[in-house]
Amino acid sequence: MQIYKVGGAVRDRLLGIPVTDIDWVVVGATTEEMLAKGYRPVGADFPVFLHPKSGEEYALARTERKSGRGYGGFTFHASPEVTLEEDLIRRDLTINAMAEDEQHNLTDPYHGQQDLKDRLLRHVSPAFAEDPLRVLRVARFAARYAALGFTVAPETLALMRQLSDSGELEALTAERSWKEISRALMEDQPQIFIEVLRECGALKVLIPEVDALFGVPQPEAHHPEIDTGIHTLSVLQQSALHKLPLTVRWACLLHDLGKGLTPTEEWPRHIAHEHTGLKLIKAVNERYKAPKDCQELALLVGQYHTHGHRALELKPSTLLELLQSFDVYRRPQRFEEFIAACEMDARGRKGLEQRSYPHADYMRGAATAARGVAVQPLLEQGFKGPELGEAIKRERLKALKVYKETAST
Repeated sequence: MQIYKVGGAVRDRLLGIPVTDIDWVVVGATTEEMLAKGYRPVGADFPVFLHPKSGEEYALARTERKSGRGYGGFTFHASPEVTLEEDLIRRDLTINAMAEDEQHNLTDPYHGQQDLKDRLLRHVSPAFAEDPLRVLRVARFAARYAALGFTVAPETLALMRQLSDSGELEALTAERSWKEISRALMEDQPQIFIEVLRECGALKVLIPEVDALFGVPQPEAHHPEIDTGIHTLSVLQQSALHKLPLTVRWACLLHDLGKGLTPTEEWPRHIAHEHTGLKLIKAVNERYKAPKDCQELALLVGQYHTHGHRALELKPSTLLELLQSFDVYRRPQRFEEFIAACEMDARGRKGLEQRSYPHADYMRGAATAARGVAVQPLLEQGFKGPELGEAIKRERLKALKVYKETAST
């Protein structure tokens, strides 16, 4: 029985970056031996155990064989006869197919260490093309390690194109896809994830609504980068640079989907794209079963981001409607995330990345003014039910009128 540290823990140690998760592989052991040593079984499809003290996962060395479509279409075989090399060859990338024993001796049968030096994301074997989830995983690794100079090997990109064309991507479950997408969006350079998916043809399969934005022009006066797809990537990049949460990054990715529906004869203008895009945002939300907070913010940002850019010009009544739409009185954080997404949209334009965005503080001030209206005096005046709601609305409108006048002087 031999135990090896494998995968990301080995890769990241060799790269000199912090190791967050440690995976272990056990060679030459049976399930009975693991149980006898106090390990607790957790694997449903193949033998995985939790260490009795550390709680870390230990998996028996195994092989796999394609038996159906999609990520789950595999049968696994674990036995004491399975070698370390046989276990490693079923992994996705060479940099993830290295192992270390307890004396830190490296086992690297597929030249992962050389690919680390060459900054290449390269598949281990042709079996890579059997698992469609690997398209998303490689794109995610490209986003994670882009700052270190990593790129996808041409032959691996070719296999990713093959997978994208095969129809296998459609077999991925919403849950597995969302797990990869959400993790990729939280990397330091999430725009690379989208670029790689587009380069291998996967974006038009997975999120065709985003793919459709590339090549769609916008007015150069407002968008020096012109191309809507490039603008979307820049907005996403800004959201990462500003360390914003997943909700905001998801909204940034989807905020301009309506521009993909604009008839070509109307280019480069995109009248009412905020409203036409809502059905597309809803479709993408539902396709990946995005968490409720991500879904809600994406729809609100899609509908109201141009309100944010015109906040200084909005009439008090329109400003009030905006605040009501976000329920700023009970959910102030959601409005704050909307403001952040608007600011990223403004900064995600060529040469304007450092521009100031006074609209942000103006909207925050408006929300504070509206929230400052006291309800108790209205109750004391005898207002109740629907009349109370109307009275509160009138007082908030007054407060916003005063705020706008004060802010403009």
